[in-house]
Parts: sequence; C-alpha cells; structure tokens
Amino acid sequence: MVSNPSSHPTLPPSSWVLRFADLVPSGGPVLDLAAGQGRHSRAFLDRGHPVTAIDRSTAALTGLAPANIEILTADLEGAPWPLGKRRFAGVVVTNYLYRPLLPAIVSAVAPGGALIYETFAAGNERFGKPASPEHLLQPGELLEAVRNRLRVIAYENLELTTPKRCVVQRVAAVAPPA
Repeated sequence: MVSNPSSHPTLPPSSWVLRFADLVPSGGPVLDLAAGQGRHSRAFLDRGHPVTAIDRSTAALTGLAPANIEILTADLEGAPWPLGKRRFAGVVVTNYLYRPLLPAIVSAVAPGGALIYETFAAGNERFGKPASPEHLLQPGELLEAVRNRLRVIAYENLELTTPKRCVVQRVAAVAPPA
C-alpha cells in the first residue's frame, strides 16, 4: 500500500523537489536524507519508488507503507555515514546542512541518478532560524559540492516568500550514466 500525502499533517513537498522529481529514474530507489516528517518520502513512494528515509528521529515516519520504505534512525552528525557505499537513483535533501556529509551525499547518487538538494543560505539570518553560519550555505557552495562529479541541471540562490520568508540555495544535478 502506498501512502497518501493528503492524510498526513505535514508540509507539502518542496516545489523544487517536485519540479525535478522526474530526473530520478523511474522506479529507482530514493534516499530521503534528514527525512523529518517524510513529506518527500511520501511523494516518492506515491511515484512508485522504494524509499530509504533516514533521520535522527523517525517517529513521524512510522505510518508509511512498510513494504516500500526502509526507515533508518541515525545520528548523521555524531556517527559514521550510516549507508556505507550504497547508491540511490535519487537523493533528496531539504532544510538540512552538515558540511562534512556533502561528499558522502554526492557519492550516494548512482550512475544516471539525481541529487535534489535545497536548504537555507546566507542571508536567511534576517528572517530567523537558522541564523548561524554553520547552518547556512555560502554563495555557490552547493555548486562547489557537485563540481566535477554531477552535471548541474538547475541552481538557484534566492529569497523566497512562501511557505515562509527565507533565503535558500538549491541544486538539481545528475550523475553521468555508468
């Protein structure tokens, strides 16, 4: 049974993620990193993808269809990368930044797969949290993370007004085929 996103009291999926979801090869496994309440896990489950959802707290993910999802509870910042050399047709990251993981995140994209990443950027401190430079991307930082590894399809660094006023940086990129 596939989950129904409208039955869960979460934010809707990011418009950036939905815009580039078709870059993920049909039926390929998706990694939802720092999955939170699972809004992107649900979106990809509904598109027919098996999903691995990982977060430090996975209580909000327990209602997802168990046959189609692997839920991993892990401390992404205080422990080794929990996925080893596993690769995914799609890697989705939103509203999360821990710079030491950027190489592992890029390496988790399988040949022909896609990375869809969106998080807060410098300038967001004007609007509230996150405000620490530790949690805000610097201009071009996501581009630098994928340079010479993935082909950039789209990149933005801009101020948004919805769902709340914030500054984000986002990239959609694909790995070369095998």
